[in-house]
Amino acid sequence: MQRATPVAFLLVLGMAAGSEVTPIQKVLTLMEEMKGKAIKEKNAEEVRFSAFTSWCTNTKGSKTREIEAGNAKMESLAAAIEKAAVTIRKLTERILELEEDVGRWQKDKVSAKTVRDAERADYTATVTDYTESIDAVAGAIRVLKAQTADKAQALIQVSSLKLVPAHAKKVLVSFMQQDHELAYDAPEANAYENQSGGVIEMLEKLNDEFSTKKRDLEKEELGAQQAFEQIFQQLSDDIENAEFEINKKTKHRAETQQNKAELEGDLAQTTADRDEDQKYLDETTALCTQKTTDFESRNQLRADEITAISKAIEIIGSGAVAGSGEKHLPQLLQIRATALPQLRSNQMSPAQQRVVSFLNEQARKSGSRLLQEIAASAQGNPFGKVKKMIKDLIVKLMEEATSETEHKGFCDTELTTNKQTRDKKTADVNELNSDIEDLTATIASLTQDIADLTAAVKELDAAMAKETEERNTAKAKNAQTVKDAKAGQVAVEQAMAVLKDFYAKAATATALVQAKGPADDAPETFDKEYQGQQASGGGVVDFLEVILTDFARLESDTAAAESEESEEYKNFMHESTKDKALKENEIKLKSQTKTDKESALQQANEDLKVTQEQLDKALEYYEKLKPQCVDSGITYEERVKRREEEIVSLQEALKILAGTDLPTMGL
Repeated sequence: MQRATPVAFLLVLGMAAGSEVTPIQKVLTLMEEMKGKAIKEKNAEEVRFSAFTSWCTNTKGSKTREIEAGNAKMESLAAAIEKAAVTIRKLTERILELEEDVGRWQKDKVSAKTVRDAERADYTATVTDYTESIDAVAGAIRVLKAQTADKAQALIQVSSLKLVPAHAKKVLVSFMQQDHELAYDAPEANAYENQSGGVIEMLEKLNDEFSTKKRDLEKEELGAQQAFEQIFQQLSDDIENAEFEINKKTKHRAETQQNKAELEGDLAQTTADRDEDQKYLDETTALCTQKTTDFESRNQLRADEITAISKAIEIIGSGAVAGSGEKHLPQLLQIRATALPQLRSNQMSPAQQRVVSFLNEQARKSGSRLLQEIAASAQGNPFGKVKKMIKDLIVKLMEEATSETEHKGFCDTELTTNKQTRDKKTADVNELNSDIEDLTATIASLTQDIADLTAAVKELDAAMAKETEERNTAKAKNAQTVKDAKAGQVAVEQAMAVLKDFYAKAATATALVQAKGPADDAPETFDKEYQGQQASGGGVVDFLEVILTDFARLESDTAAAESEESEEYKNFMHESTKDKALKENEIKLKSQTKTDKESALQQANEDLKVTQEQLDKALEYYEKLKPQCVDSGITYEERVKRREEEIVSLQEALKILAGTDLPTMGL
């Protein structure tokens, strides 16, 4: 049964009297205002902190994602830098290898030329020796065959040759030592002739041998020269190819080094940005942690304050304080005297008076409003009615005790279950709202990225189409220009040929020499032969030569421009095609991610709707439980204790009414 509080009871008395309130009432009113203000400020601070908590969650989430993106970009840049470093190292190693090869091949060229020069010198000397030997041997053969006087000199010359074998030299020496004074008749002459014939035969063999070796030597020299030229050309080609590759790889290395430097700069900036984001996240985390700790402390302090004020209100409004007010506050006595004139006028029996005094004293000690009400009722009701009222009240209190015990078990179970449900569903709703916000932001970002990439692809297509159209136009124009330049050159050359031929012939023309006659009397016409516009004719040819040169320069410049423009167009189309492919691939990836995120968002919204409905039902059920299960200023234990005290006091009052003396009245 719900009963009015002692504070309400006093206020009712004050309003019934229509007089000024007592100091106790003023204090109670002030504390009620303090309590209301404390509750209001506590709720307002909880609302503000809830917004702060959401900011913390969103900020930490966004910064964490930015840091993760920065780390991913740093990893990508580091990998690209490492790849560039490896490329530079490999290029450097290859360049050094090629430079080493070039140095070795240049040395090989020098060595080959040195060997070739030495071989050539040896060949020249040897061929000279063979030539001289062949000439000497041939001369000796002719002398011997001719039997001339200088045959000894010829044989001496042959024997002095270093290519003549030793046995041949012995034969020659032996032949020359013969006595040339012998008579040339038989048989001595025949013997000499036979010996001379043997020497000639030997010399002819030597001559054939020398000729054969000379031819072999010339063949070897020709082969050696061809081999040298082949090796020398191969080395030159190798050097030229290596130097070309060195230049190409050196340029590639410089470009890679430039790209690496740019990547390192980007990495440094990304690292600085990531560190700044990490610092901001750490500071945000520290701030949120500190604020959370401070809020929990403040919130607990506010709750403790509200509890303390409530306890103070309970104490001030209790029977003990009210009893003191009855003694020390005349105005309150006046209010009670005015409000209860009929009770004072009633005549009570001694037992009834003892019961009223006992109940008032017990009410003052325990602060029981019920005992105060029973005491007041005992004053204004007949004895028998008071006794019955006390018995009925004892029975009612016992029934209330049993009912409240059962009701408390029900309330404890339902409140605990309901709180768990509310806490879980609230956490689920908050998490789903956070997920929905993140997914919505991600989808919006992906949508913008896809739109930007699509626009970029469209711009690339337009630029490529425009460039292709301009290239085709320029190509046709350049082709026509070259064609016109060639035709112009042909035409100018033809014109020059005609003019030059004409002026060559005109230069030979002479005027007829006429005798004095009518021409002298005729009006003046001209006095020189006509050889064509020689003066201006030479200028025209000069101009034509300039025009011919201009046409030739136009052809070469246009051809060079066409080659350069064609190369630029190829490079542009290659880079644009590659860029377009990358962007289209990125659009595909982001579109797939967006589809996944949209599906996740739809599921999250559906989950949020179901979870919110479950939370609303739990909150609705909690509002139903509050009136019957949530204490309003007094605990269950205190109510049980007070009820027990009230039952005991009422039982003692019955004993007083029955005429049984109390062991201890406490009066």
